[in-house]
Amino acid sequence: MDKVQVRFGEWIESGFKLYKDNFGLLVLVSLVAVALSFITVGILAGPMFSGFVLITMMLLDKKEPKPEFATLWQGFNYFLQSLLFVLVWGIIIFVISCLLNLVPCLGSLVSLAFNWAISALLMFGLFLIVDKKMDFWPASMESINLVKTNFWPFLGLEIVASIIGCIGAILCGIGIVLTLPIYVCILTVAYREVFGGAGTASADADPGPAEISQPAE
Repeated sequence: MDKVQVRFGEWIESGFKLYKDNFGLLVLVSLVAVALSFITVGILAGPMFSGFVLITMMLLDKKEPKPEFATLWQGFNYFLQSLLFVLVWGIIIFVISCLLNLVPCLGSLVSLAFNWAISALLMFGLFLIVDKKMDFWPASMESINLVKTNFWPFLGLEIVASIIGCIGAILCGIGIVLTLPIYVCILTVAYREVFGGAGTASADADPGPAEISQPAE
């Protein structure tokens, strides 16, 4: 796979613009997605954020009719694969982090570095599940293989985007619903850039056979 160019500043700027232009809808979607994910102890995190990703991709692609709040529930079309994506990788990350934290002194730092790295490698997994209707494992591997072509810049993008997205947590966690959409918007811009033009995602789409997309050169 050819090395993918990371347009760091451009993607962050475009992500902010997407967020600003659709502020009301994205904050409402973020509020409901975070609340339901929390209430269900993560069980609905996959479908909720699948719906979130679907909305941001439709907004970026300027799909007509424009997505509405109700589009969030279309994330349940990807329930199984998104649940497996969150559950399987969540367990893997939890177990490895716990083992690393057993190492005196350096364990916590290594665990933090591991979490950043795996987050970067999987940053496009959920997008591929929604946009290309891929199963969670092929989508994960596709994301990992692409990010590996230019790992350090992608890692930098993930760190900066996630810090921006988590800034709201400082305000007793409530502000996360205001800043989390920025993170999703930045990754949406990056995803669409590296995987090419508009895919098959739409508000009334039903998951079909998996299709593997080749990244844009």
